[in-house]
Amino acid sequence: MCSSSDSILPGPPSRSNLSAADLSPSGLLAFASGPCISFVHSHSLQLISTVSLPSPLSSANPIVTSLRWAPLPLRRDPFSSDLLIAVGDHLGRIALVDFRVPSVRLWLEQDCDSARGKILGCGGVQDLCWVLALPESYIVAAISGSSSLTLYTDSGHVFWKYDASPEFISCVRCDPFDSSHFCVLGLKGFLLSVKLVGITENDVTSKEFHIQTDSTDLQKLERDVLVSSSHSSTAVFPFYSAKFSFSPHWKHIIFVTFPRELVVFDLQYDATLFVVALPREYAKFVDVLPDPSQEFLYCLHFDGRLSIWRRQEGEQVHVLCGIEELIPAIGVSAPLPSLLSLLISQLDSTLQNIRKIHSDPVLDGSKVDDSFYFRTEDAFRGFETHFLSISDDGKIWSWILSVKRDKDSNLQSSTDTSFELSLVGQLQLLSSTVTILAIPTPSMTATLARGGNTPAVVVPLVALGTEAGTIDVVDVSANAVAASFSAHTSRIRGLNWLGNSRLVSFSCSRVSTRTGGFFNRLSVTCLRSGVSKGFRVLQKPERAPIRALKVSSSGRYLLILFRGDPVEVWAMTKSPLMLRSLTLPFTVLEWTLPTIPYSAEKCLSKQPSITSNQETNATSTVTGTPKASDFKVGTVDGQVQDDTSESFAFALVNGALGVFEVYGRRIRDFRPKWPEAPFNTFDGLITAMAYRVPHVITGDKLGNIRWWDVTSGNSSSFNTCKEGIKKIKFSPIYPDSISRGRIIVLFFDNTLSFYDFDSPDPLAISVMRPQIPGTLILELDWLALGTSQFDSLVLCVVGTDGSFRLVEVHINEEMTTQISYTKPPKEKYRPVPLCTPMLLPVSHGLALRMILQLGVNPSWFNTCSQCIGKRSHYTPERTSSSKDLRSSMIDFPQIGDPAVIEILLKVLEPYRLEGCLLDDEKVKLYSSLVNKGYAARFAFTAAIFGETSEAFFWLKLPCAMNYEVNNITSKVSAKHFEEATMLNKITSTGPSASGFEKIGSLGEGQLKLMAFEQNELWLCANERIPWHENLGGEEAIQNRVHELVSVGNLEGAVSLLLSTSPDSSYFYPNALRAVALSSSVSKSLVELAVKVVAANMVRPDRSLSGTHLLCSVGRYQEACSQLQDAGCWTDSATLAATHLNGSDYARVLQRWAKHVMQTEHDLWRGLMLYIAIGAFEQALAAFRKAEQPETAAIFILACQETLANSWSIDDDNEDVIAVTKCFELYQEKLVHLCMDSPPFFH
Repeated sequence: MCSSSDSILPGPPSRSNLSAADLSPSGLLAFASGPCISFVHSHSLQLISTVSLPSPLSSANPIVTSLRWAPLPLRRDPFSSDLLIAVGDHLGRIALVDFRVPSVRLWLEQDCDSARGKILGCGGVQDLCWVLALPESYIVAAISGSSSLTLYTDSGHVFWKYDASPEFISCVRCDPFDSSHFCVLGLKGFLLSVKLVGITENDVTSKEFHIQTDSTDLQKLERDVLVSSSHSSTAVFPFYSAKFSFSPHWKHIIFVTFPRELVVFDLQYDATLFVVALPREYAKFVDVLPDPSQEFLYCLHFDGRLSIWRRQEGEQVHVLCGIEELIPAIGVSAPLPSLLSLLISQLDSTLQNIRKIHSDPVLDGSKVDDSFYFRTEDAFRGFETHFLSISDDGKIWSWILSVKRDKDSNLQSSTDTSFELSLVGQLQLLSSTVTILAIPTPSMTATLARGGNTPAVVVPLVALGTEAGTIDVVDVSANAVAASFSAHTSRIRGLNWLGNSRLVSFSCSRVSTRTGGFFNRLSVTCLRSGVSKGFRVLQKPERAPIRALKVSSSGRYLLILFRGDPVEVWAMTKSPLMLRSLTLPFTVLEWTLPTIPYSAEKCLSKQPSITSNQETNATSTVTGTPKASDFKVGTVDGQVQDDTSESFAFALVNGALGVFEVYGRRIRDFRPKWPEAPFNTFDGLITAMAYRVPHVITGDKLGNIRWWDVTSGNSSSFNTCKEGIKKIKFSPIYPDSISRGRIIVLFFDNTLSFYDFDSPDPLAISVMRPQIPGTLILELDWLALGTSQFDSLVLCVVGTDGSFRLVEVHINEEMTTQISYTKPPKEKYRPVPLCTPMLLPVSHGLALRMILQLGVNPSWFNTCSQCIGKRSHYTPERTSSSKDLRSSMIDFPQIGDPAVIEILLKVLEPYRLEGCLLDDEKVKLYSSLVNKGYAARFAFTAAIFGETSEAFFWLKLPCAMNYEVNNITSKVSAKHFEEATMLNKITSTGPSASGFEKIGSLGEGQLKLMAFEQNELWLCANERIPWHENLGGEEAIQNRVHELVSVGNLEGAVSLLLSTSPDSSYFYPNALRAVALSSSVSKSLVELAVKVVAANMVRPDRSLSGTHLLCSVGRYQEACSQLQDAGCWTDSATLAATHLNGSDYARVLQRWAKHVMQTEHDLWRGLMLYIAIGAFEQALAAFRKAEQPETAAIFILACQETLANSWSIDDDNEDVIAVTKCFELYQEKLVHLCMDSPPFFH
């Protein structure tokens, strides 16, 4: 018995899941709902698979409270996992789930049992974060309980723990500028900054900050709530949220939201740069998300609205410029659902940057001047952001936010900016917790108007009733909700099919405890029209509630069971009509399933074996059986009824059994053959029954199961050794089926067992399943979609976690003498293909990666489907699989074997024919880039595989190589830079000159991470100066002086130093620096004296002072080295960009690149710095050390294409030869792996 991850439909997420959701850079959405983690393709909004977190033996279902994708690239080793996600639950467990399996790959160590763990506590996991500790090695930082922070190695061991008591910590985020740095935020403004250099306790350094905020409301909540260290702060205070995000544009800047405050905090200055109180008419903040490409902030509110904030130019002040509704009032149920989480697509942002750069003729030319930057007005025009939101009614919403500006609008006014939020897609999952399910039986789909017992093809639909009163109709062939109907306003307690297009359901509500009585509401829902009509409508409450609904196989008759009242028999015509009432004390009753097909009657020669309590020789009656004198009695005489009548079996309170037959408006006694010995009425109340002519099977509250043949009178019974049988279901049969006695039994403890009554001893060889892996069972039924005995038995299960899943039951040889054979599972139906390269097998994904990088004609992506001619990128010369596939490539590089390309194209041919490589939008973008060089194709390929840093590297590569040729070698731009520097030195501490704000509000967004030009570094540093003008305190003054000196504004630095109070401990150092900086004449004696003083000041707390003295005498190279020794790498680069040129500037960048590669483990940023100074051999060595031969090979291709004659490394170079050989070996290995891996489709 197995449940596939792609056949699970999760229940809706709730606030108990703590908004656990994450969107990977490749466009895969993961979100939590109960104990399940679901994966959704964000572009087509299709459910890919669902993994249920297993529960411990001593606990109920876990609740997933946090999850985070691992930032792992597509590994060159196909045996390693690249789709890994960390998952934490409310029990404090953390699992690493492998999406490709999918299952739990590793459980992280729980430190609760140790002495240290008992002191610090170990509660539910609140938030998770991946942090880079070593090259290619990430650790997991987790917030457990209310105030515990734990760091885990990749092997699952705890190596560092921090207790923040009495603070309540709630959020952890990683720094986009430094993957080894992360911060943790508390509800009262506590902020912890942590830096890693390894995976031991001594490799962790931390620093505490405090953000001033009004926590009066939190203090009131603390007095009212008993806080335990084992509960997360969000679980204790669900409506008090504190979240933060790092700025993707400015280093050291974080954006923090408290319930009614938005704060901009500078980690370098330990100061709040901006704070704004939320107006009372707005709901509290829930989360804050910075835009990856533009300087906008998006804040989510508790009422489901989205507020949009824009940074004012020249300062870190954000103004509210728009508000949008993320829960539309039309088309949703009342009350409105709650919005749980909001996510921004990094993939769409990166692709938008690629599209923007290569659509601009100036940018596409890779010229190194001010025109490289986006003009602000052009950046805003056509700018879009893709959002995904998740609500607690099981809906995933896809939004596009468009920002528009007029050409003549004032750039400094946010009122000229307009926003348009468009809903572009929606995925409907289960709308509420499932309470009951209904499955159509074969005869219910008969084409006859009157129904009948003739089997017909079954529609692949399952109806689910929910707590909220909605009916969700699930298409099991697609594992998706096909329709949802709001039939009731309260919990649906009964649901049945009427044919294959109508559903009957009921709900029940108590009037009041004082007056008593119940309102029973019955409704018939038409799937075609979507209309739900009530019947049996009463104006006054009834004495008894409805207990159950039972519908005949044909859907013509309905039995309504009341608690302690008579049973009503209804004819379910177009207008339901009550036929009569049966005043008997029924406990259970069941309609017969469709009769055994005639072709299989010959196979029924074998009678079921009799074990324990044999009862033969049928008698005419049984004590306690009701007489049929009150009914019109037919004369069936033990024969199976004809196909125009239907019968149902029942059990009474005293344990007696019987069978009635319904024919038209008549109800008559079936006159079955009774066993020789009467049924024991003292064994227990019968609680479950199954009836398929001629077999009746019953179960009671003591765990006894009894089998009875109504035509021969044979019977048997046994005890299951478990108490309380809730439901019994016959397995489906087919014309060639041998066994007729297989049943599934659901017990009241939510476990199940599988029995075969055709075996000699059903109990001895029963398949005992305490639970389906991942959940206990609430409801179940068989799905009769097979056509042969060789088809797998499929069981529909509703779990106690609210999920719906299909479970395959495989019969082995130990169960029966029949040799079992299972057909391969049928392919799942999808409305559109899943076009995500990351879902391909690793080897096939690497093959596609190589094809895209080397350049393939866009026509190759076209398929033979009917809609091909409607594609915007369609070209008539479609690739044919019968001709040479190498003609699909635009060119063949000099590196590698051309025959390998043809083999890879053949491997990808099945995916191409299915259209599941790239969607139309990405193919259109690729077609616009394919002829624009290697770097453009490399950037696109890296982006769709989720490797954002690599995509930025390739985007900036042509600019870096041209910079090396023009600026370092030819020194063409030295004069231009000196003029720009002198122009801006005329200002002191005032706002930056006109034009800097435009550069600071660039549309390139995270491309600033790859900055290396002197202009870029100097302008970014100059932009930050006005943010700190109003900050007080000695430390802030020291940092401000350092910033002014770095950008060459010595006049401003002197003015600020002379303002120091005589009582300050910094007075004498500041005075000395002021005198030195103000000296306009550099004499050798003064220089020597200053150098001595500076050397004496080189201590951790005075290193900046020594740097300033060196700058005052023009020793900028030594000042840069001193800053680098002190760990101020960005400041050193800024100082070098201001004062150094040529080889002096290159030496600073080279040392910075080495630090970035070896200490920060940022491969792509370090490579960019190497290339900017022309150190191509060091770049090749870095690629080889990182074991990326294919990347080194395509890097050589890009350099040869861009630099042409300026490429300084010839083909005979030792590194080039080594890279070429490694690339050929890589191609050979990839071909073997691709040929060994069969195509796999999700």
